[in-house]
Amino acid sequence: MTFKALVVEKLEDGSTKATVQDMTEDRLPEGEVLVRVSHSTVNYKDGLCIGPGGGLVRNYPHVPGIDFAGTVESSDDPRYKPGDAVVLTGWRVGEAHWGGYAQKARVKADWLVPLPDGLSARQAMAVGTAGFTAILAVMALEDHGLVPDNGPVLVTGAAGGVGSVAVAILSALGHEVAAVTGRPETEPYLRDLGASQIVPREALNETVKRPLESETWAGCVDAVGGAMLARVLGQMKYHGSVAAVGLAGGAALPATVIPFLLRGVNLLGIDSVLQPYDNRLRAWQRIAQDLPLAKLEAMIQPAKLADLPQLGADILKGKVQGRVVVDVNA
Repeated sequence: MTFKALVVEKLEDGSTKATVQDMTEDRLPEGEVLVRVSHSTVNYKDGLCIGPGGGLVRNYPHVPGIDFAGTVESSDDPRYKPGDAVVLTGWRVGEAHWGGYAQKARVKADWLVPLPDGLSARQAMAVGTAGFTAILAVMALEDHGLVPDNGPVLVTGAAGGVGSVAVAILSALGHEVAAVTGRPETEPYLRDLGASQIVPREALNETVKRPLESETWAGCVDAVGGAMLARVLGQMKYHGSVAAVGLAGGAALPATVIPFLLRGVNLLGIDSVLQPYDNRLRAWQRIAQDLPLAKLEAMIQPAKLADLPQLGADILKGKVQGRVVVDVNA
């Protein structure tokens, strides 16, 4: 029996080509659990792996897809049995290990978590790594004292995957949300998700000489990094926190230590790849509890395996809004 998979191959000239191919189970990598995948999604890392690899892919041919959801088909681990609904994000699946852009995937049992009650596989992939990262960021901000009465929360890169989910969750929790975007046409979308203020990217995109500006933000989910993160640090309220989740604006941080020393600002690093199992369960339960599913639906752009080469190129160019949900059986 064969199944469909998006396979990336390296050509003689060093370039890569991604095509949908028929595959057999014996080609799948080792792992204790065989999953019949129903849905996946598209993240920035997926765009890299579909295309040139970005240093993430170790060996070719390769099946990308860092997220997937589906049902267990067979398991050598007692924690999972055939028919169990499961979800996977992280653990370098889709990078070093074949991923979810296929109708079947074989992975280690430790990498899976049960799909939480109240979420379908499609909804889980509308969340995906981006939404999982967003809730980790919100949880970290809460763990450092953020409550709605503290003041407005800034979300940078707000129209992207992480930003969209962060805006929706923070709004649902009662926070005043300010959304940063460089695409004015996304304003209606962001306001529908719950943003009460739209901040043009250019308002924050340049560093200033002053290490501190007016205290404005009680918290921030930052997907941009670079000069914008440096600028935001100087605008945080006393004991405010920034959860850093991305580097779309660059990896350098042209900042000073003054916000940390004079305002007690916290810079919180958020890693979604190697999160321990218990915190993954906590995060997925919070997603099922706090993410408004109607707003989640508004983020979804449907796709199928054949669409992935173009979508991979688009997300690297910042052209993807919200969350792409890939029906691998379509």
